Order: sequence, then structure tokens, then C-alpha cells
Amino acid sequence: MTATGYLVLSIGVLLIGGAAFLVGRATGTNKAQRPAGLTVADLMAMVVQSSHDGIVVLNVFGDVVLHNPRAEELGVVRNNRVDDRARRAAELTRQTGEVVHVDVSPLEVKGRQPEAVHATVKVLTDGFVVVEASDESESVRLEATRRDFVANVSHELKTPVGALALLAEAVLDASDDQEEVRRFSAKIMQEATRLGTLVTELIALSRLQGAEKLPELNRVGIDVVVSEALGRSKLAAESAGIEITTDEPSGLEVEGDRTLLVTALSNLLDNAVAYSPPGSPVSVSRKLVNGFVEIAVTDRGIGIAEDQQTRVFERFYRVDKARSRATGGTGLGLAIVKHVAANHGGEVKLWSLPGTGSTFTLRIPAHPDREEQTTDLPKPELAVPVPTSAGKPGGEL
Repeated sequence: MTATGYLVLSIGVLLIGGAAFLVGRATGTNKAQRPAGLTVADLMAMVVQSSHDGIVVLNVFGDVVLHNPRAEELGVVRNNRVDDRARRAAELTRQTGEVVHVDVSPLEVKGRQPEAVHATVKVLTDGFVVVEASDESESVRLEATRRDFVANVSHELKTPVGALALLAEAVLDASDDQEEVRRFSAKIMQEATRLGTLVTELIALSRLQGAEKLPELNRVGIDVVVSEALGRSKLAAESAGIEITTDEPSGLEVEGDRTLLVTALSNLLDNAVAYSPPGSPVSVSRKLVNGFVEIAVTDRGIGIAEDQQTRVFERFYRVDKARSRATGGTGLGLAIVKHVAANHGGEVKLWSLPGTGSTFTLRIPAHPDREEQTTDLPKPELAVPVPTSAGKPGGEL
């Protein structure tokens, strides 16, 4: 029997038991003393009252004769009156005898009130109808996220694909002009590289979000992660005239996947380089704080406004869309960083001030064998103070 069946059975037992009790009193035959302890009716009442779904029983006049606290939380019952949509559905199911599904979502969402509430209305017994309502807000939000993701991916893929088609047509039209062919070919290569990067990052993000089993976590030296990430970002930094400085090797270790950690740190470095003016400095520091290894990437770039700081880790979100497209950014780098941190039991934080710069901090639990350090490691010369109370560092633009 399903959970819904149990609830309906529970309500039926309560109603029948109550009716029998009233009949017994009326005929004077209910002489027996109430048995000690909980009865079946008591247990059934407790099941209804503790149900995660909202339960409402209506009589033939549409009046509420029984409901649990959850029904009020979902907004199906207010001031002992059922929602008009549920009442009309009850009238319909009473006439047809069929189960009716109805949307009883709040017309105005306030605070932490459920956004989507769906109800099933069915005949319980003669003259009585039961309304069972459930909170579908999470499912609705997930579906909206899925639609947005598909729409964003479609848009992002169309741009380089469309550009490749136009450039290929231009090459054909300029086949007799070798200079033009070389120029268009270089642009084709640039767009093809961007498309390949986008597909690669989409696959990586899909794996991090659970599509594939993550690799086993091993003992990883943070100094190795920093070194490899610097190697990946070296060419982009040199092209922008940006020098990346680091503090001294720390000997710190975490339990994680080296490839994923290097990818996350590389994304933070690429992000810092892409959004910094030519010749400005970028620094990397590492230290142990309360059992977490913190790797901070600090830049003197354009910074991020406070109202945008909570969104920079969203997929495809860009603070400066023009700059991002000019540098070939996909808008997925910080989303990947966030999921890498989460899959390691850590987090990524952000501190930023427009016109001053940003500090992104990747926090990963230290290896359990590592003893807690009592002194901070040397900070890079350009490190921006990160107020611990604000929980600043982490992110991509």
C-alpha cells in the first residue's frame, strides 16, 4: 500500500471511529471504559498530524472537519477555511467520483513560503472528500534550472558554431586572396578552440555534478597543485604582461584528486589574469586555518560589485561580458571551482571591491595526518586582507 493509501485509511479509521463513538453515546451502549494506552485511532491521528503532506478533510458543505498543521504551512487551510481552488476541486470530485489534481500554489510568495503546492482531491467516504497537498517547490526549481541550463548551452554553442560557418564561407569567397585566407583561417582556429574549451568544461561540470563517479581521493601536496596550476597559466599571464607571485612552499597536504584541484586553481588564476589590466600583479598564497588548507588568489583587477558577488559562481554568468568574450571565457570556470571544492568537502569564497581587486580562496580540508599549525605562513606582498567574519574569498567572472 502507498503512503497516500495509508493516509486515506488513517483518516477513514478516524472518521468511522468517531462516528461509532457518537452512535454508542446516543444509544447508551457505550458503557465500556476507554482502554488504557494508545488506541489504533490515536496512532492513526498521530500519523496524519505528523505527515509531511498537508491533509484536509471536507464535508459535503465544503467545510473543514479535519486538517493537520502541514496543511496550514502549505497555505491550503487558512483560518479554518480551505483554499477556494481546493474547494472547487472537491465539488468536482464529489460529482464525478474521479480523482482531481489541482494547483494550490500561493498566489503571492512571501519569505520562505513554498512556491509550488500541488494537491490531489478524492472521495474518502459518503459526503467526505480528502485533499492531500505536497510541496513541489524543489522539483519546480530544478526543472527551471534545467531549462535555463539547456537554453544557455544552446546559446553558447550557437555563437562559435555560427561564427565557424560564416568564416568558412568567407574563406571560400576569398580563396584567391592568400592574405585573407590566412586571416580568416586564424579566426576559424580561434573559434574552434573556444568551442572545444566550452565542450570540455561542460563535460567536466557534468562529471562534478554527479553524472559520473568521482575518482578516489588520495594524499595530495598543495605545493604540487600550485606549481602545476602556475604552469598552465604561465602563457596567458606572459601574454598579458602579468607576473604571478607566490609565497614559499608550505608542505601542506589535503586528501583529494590532484587533477581536479589543479583545474580549479588554474581556473582561478586564468580568471585573475583575464580580468586584470596589463602589467598588474597577481599573487597566490597558501596556509592552514582551522583544519582547512586555504589557497588564495589575489588580483588588482576590475573587482566585482557586491550585488554580483553571489552570482559569479553561476554557470555562464559573466561580470564583464565583452571582456569575457574577448578573452575566450566560457562562464563555466567558477562553477567548476565551486563544484570541485564541494566534492572535496570544502568551499570557495570571494572578497572583492570594484576598482581595487578580488581575492578568491579555495578551502579544502587538510589531510587528517597533518598536524595543525599555530602560525600563519608568509603572505604574498600583494595579498588583500580578507576579513574572516565576512567569509570573503572564492570565484570566477
